[in-house]
Amino acid sequence: MQPLLPAELWNEHLFTGQWQAGQAPTTAVLEPATGTTLGTLANADADQVARSTKAAHLVQAKWFQLSYDERAAVFRKAAQVAERHANEIADWLVRESGSTREKAEFETRLSIKVLHESASLPSRSQGEVLPSVPGRLSLARRRPLGVIGVISPFNFPLYLAIRAVAPALATGNAVVLKPDPRTAVCGGFVIARVFELAGLPAGLLHVLPGGADAGAALTSDAHVAMIQFTGSTGAGRKVGEAAGRHLKKVSLELGGKNSLIVLDDADLDLALANATWGVYLHQGQICMSTGRLLVQRGIYERFLERLVAKARSLSVGDPAKGQVHLGPLINAQQCENAQRIVQAAQQAGAKLEVGGEPQGLFFPATVLSGVTRDNPAFNEEIFGPVAVVVPFDTDADAVALANDTEYGLSAAVLSQDVGRALKLGEQLRVGLLHINDQTVNDEVVNPFGGVGASGNGASIGGPANWEEFTQWQWLTVKGEAPAYPL
Repeated sequence: MQPLLPAELWNEHLFTGQWQAGQAPTTAVLEPATGTTLGTLANADADQVARSTKAAHLVQAKWFQLSYDERAAVFRKAAQVAERHANEIADWLVRESGSTREKAEFETRLSIKVLHESASLPSRSQGEVLPSVPGRLSLARRRPLGVIGVISPFNFPLYLAIRAVAPALATGNAVVLKPDPRTAVCGGFVIARVFELAGLPAGLLHVLPGGADAGAALTSDAHVAMIQFTGSTGAGRKVGEAAGRHLKKVSLELGGKNSLIVLDDADLDLALANATWGVYLHQGQICMSTGRLLVQRGIYERFLERLVAKARSLSVGDPAKGQVHLGPLINAQQCENAQRIVQAAQQAGAKLEVGGEPQGLFFPATVLSGVTRDNPAFNEEIFGPVAVVVPFDTDADAVALANDTEYGLSAAVLSQDVGRALKLGEQLRVGLLHINDQTVNDEVVNPFGGVGASGNGASIGGPANWEEFTQWQWLTVKGEAPAYPL
C-alpha cells in the first residue's frame, strides 16, 4: 500500500487544492521526543492567505449546488481513506505531537468518526415551514456562510482541526485551515491528503501553516465569513477582537481550569482511575484536563496518598520507542511554563508531593497538595502533567471552589449518590458537565463549547454544526405579487 503522505508530496509544500511551494520562510518539522527533524514545513504569508481565500470563495457556491448525495459521498470516501491509513496517521501523531500510542490511536478513531458523522449532514433537514398568511409559503432555511477560516492548536491536532473542517465543508462551505506550525503535518496535511484522495473538488480546502501574520490575514480577509479558533484564552481574545472589527462570526474554544469533584461516598479505586486519566492524559496538554482535584476532607488523605503512589508509577519517555504513560511536552516554552507554575505554587505554600523536575521536554507526573485559592496553581491553566489536589468540607464548598475561576469549560462529579452529584453539578458554570466520569470527554455527536474565558458560548459538534457553520435565511413564495395600495 502506498503511504498516505510521501515526503516528496508535502515537504516544503502547502496545500491549495494542489501541493505547491510557500512564500514565507520554511521551518523544521521537529519530533519533540528526540529533536529529530522530520521534514521541512512551507509556511504561508498574508499574500498567500489572500490568494487562497479568494480561490475558495470562487468555488464554494458550485460545491453547495451539488446534490446532497454527491457531497456526502466525499465524506464516506474520506472515512475509508483514513481507515485504510489509520496506522500511518497515528504514527504522525506520536512522532510530531508527542502523543502516546494509545492517545494517537484514540484521536485517529475519533477523527474518522467525524468524517462518518459529516457524511450524514448534507441529507439532514435544513430548515422549517413557518406560519404565515393564506397564499404565502414562508420558510426558514439554513445557508452556508461561504469561506470558513479554521485556526487549530497543537494538542489534539488532527481531531481539533477536522472536527471543524469536515462539518464546515459538509454544510456547503469552503475552508482555509491554518494549523499550528508545530503539528502542521498531523493536524493539517493529513486532512488535506485524505480529502484529496476522497475527491473533494480542488480549491475547497486550503491548508496553510504560518505564523501570526497568516492568522491575522485570515481574520481580516473580506472573503472569510467566519473564524473557528481553538487555542489559548489569550490568543482567543485577540482573534475575537480582530474578527469582531470585521463583523465576522467567530467561534472560540479556549482554555479551562476544570474541576473533578470527588465526594466522600465515591469509590476510591474508580476516583483514582478517573483522576489519573483526567490529569495526565497527553501530559495534561488538553483544554479539558483536570486542573483541580477537589476531594472531600473525609477521604482526602487516603486519596492523596494513593494518587502520589500512582504518579510515581507512571513511566515517561519517547512514545515512538515503546509503551509509556507520558510522552514529551510539545516544546521548551511549554515545559518552562509548567515548571514556573509548580515553583510559584511551592513559594505560595503548596507542597510538592512528587515530580516537578523535567528532564528535557519530559515532565514527570506531578502532585501538588496544600494548594489554597490564592495559589497560582489553583488559578492558572498549567497545560502540563500536574495534579492540584484541594480538600473541601461541604458540597457547597465544592461548588464555591469549582466556580472560583474565570474559565467555564468542563467539570465532573464522582459519587455513588447520583441525585446528590446532579444537584451539585447543576450549580457549576460550565459548558460540559459529567456525572460519574472525568473532565476529558468528547464523542463527536455532542455540542462542545465553554463559557467565560473558555469561549464565547459557541459550540461545534453534533446538533450544533448546522447552527454554527450556516446562517438562517427567510424565504417567502406567493403565486403572484400583491397589488400594494401605496
